[in-house]
Amino acid sequence: MEYKRIAVLASGRGSNLQSVIDGIESGYINNAKIMTVISDNREAFALERARAKGIEGLWLNPGDFASYEDYNNSIIEKLENLHIDLVVLAGYMKILSKGFVQTFQNRIINIHPSLIPSFCGVGYYGEKVHRAVLEYGVKITGATVHFVDEGADTGPIILQEAVKVYQDDTVGSLAKRVLEVEHRLLPEAVRLFCNEMLCIDGRRVYIKDGGAL
Repeated sequence: MEYKRIAVLASGRGSNLQSVIDGIESGYINNAKIMTVISDNREAFALERARAKGIEGLWLNPGDFASYEDYNNSIIEKLENLHIDLVVLAGYMKILSKGFVQTFQNRIINIHPSLIPSFCGVGYYGEKVHRAVLEYGVKITGATVHFVDEGADTGPIILQEAVKVYQDDTVGSLAKRVLEVEHRLLPEAVRLFCNEMLCIDGRRVYIKDGGAL
């Protein structure tokens, strides 16, 4: 069976990357292979996670390029040479260029630690999201996997799951529970994509029969 070729972009610890690796190794994602993991951060532990599994872990320093457009173009060239089917953003802290999004239209997915369209967009990432959730006083938050378009967290939503906010929550305790959900949702979204079970109709994403969620 022909497998889907995946590239993962990550800037930090790579725990969501690990969830996809685990999904592939367990057979839950049964027709995919991660071809490369690319980071803008030389110290990203995601690169070590990749290398430990025999996957290429590549650091590309944005400062080595004349412009951010050139930096994105270098990644595009790399991914096209690898014939990548799906780009997974797993804690990637850079905004993709318009050309990048257009090149891989409807083939880029991102995981975000809130229920989009709440607490998302420019400036909402990592602990900043959970801090904003607690400061606002909402009772429900969660995680979202979505296709990436030219906006910030504005692409069609693939999967979401709610997480209750408790009165005694801290940023750390809330982040931990949301991350557990992220680790379920991202591999599931990758599985659905690789099995060609996602249909996009405008802003709506439909899951064909056989989806687990």
